[in-house]
Amino acid sequence: MRTSGLVFNIQRFSIHDGPGIRTSVFLKGCPLRCFWCHNPEGRHLRPEVRYSPSRCITCGACVEACPNHAHTIHDGVHHFSRGLCHGHGACIEVCYSGALESSGRVMTVDEVMEEVLRDRPFYESSDGGVTLTGGEPSLQDGFTLGILSRCKEKGIHTAIETCGEAPWHALESILPYTDLVMMDIKAITPEKHQEVTGRTNERILANARALALAGKPLIFRTPIIPGVNDSDQEFSKILSFIIELTHLHSDSKISYELLPFHKLAGDKYTSLGMEYAAATLAPPPKERMRELTEIAERAGIHVRTR
Repeated sequence: MRTSGLVFNIQRFSIHDGPGIRTSVFLKGCPLRCFWCHNPEGRHLRPEVRYSPSRCITCGACVEACPNHAHTIHDGVHHFSRGLCHGHGACIEVCYSGALESSGRVMTVDEVMEEVLRDRPFYESSDGGVTLTGGEPSLQDGFTLGILSRCKEKGIHTAIETCGEAPWHALESILPYTDLVMMDIKAITPEKHQEVTGRTNERILANARALALAGKPLIFRTPIIPGVNDSDQEFSKILSFIIELTHLHSDSKISYELLPFHKLAGDKYTSLGMEYAAATLAPPPKERMRELTEIAERAGIHVRTR
């Protein structure tokens, strides 16, 4: 069990990451590279600096502060050489305009719990709790275990959001302290999954089956990405797998959510110096989302709505 880990955000008063009012703790690091990822700042298991050129006033404070000379100003234009940046954050501390922001900081379990406990009255009044998300919580399984076990000591409902791409022992070790598991099912065929996420999905599907057999309350989620899984053919493959999982789960505590793709992450990619491969995609029409929901319900699957 690790006493510290890398966190890139703690979001209070969250209502979409499990039941009730919750505090969502976002952990750094993810094994997948989904081209539409809504949290690209959670990909790498290291601190990063986000730079927003539109906010920069070219004051030069970052140039003096950076020990690695990652920041330079030429002819009144700020240049950020990410290859020289080690994510120490000295430049962030002196950036008066907010053009430089941190993405990832080391926190102890005690520091996370201090944030979590501030909203304990809201958890109690709404049947809410704490959700560990990311990134991928199982990549920091010791840190995740530390937070979840402390939450359980305090009587706080716990949930994790996982992509499932992890050794089973990493997921299994945190299940005793987890009240709810939310897991993405993005595609069924290994080739399709490799194409859109960078990895095949044999282990993901195996972990989904193991979670169903473990008997924990489960919410499986499919992000609906145009051209990836929004066709009747691709969607039917996912539904067949969800039906298989419901047959494995003894208490049928499985539900399903459809999450429409959105383009709100575009600025994040720019600030991280990353290409946004989904920039040309349009969100799925509401009518199509309704159609997919109806298809799932006709198949006998309980679909949660937001």
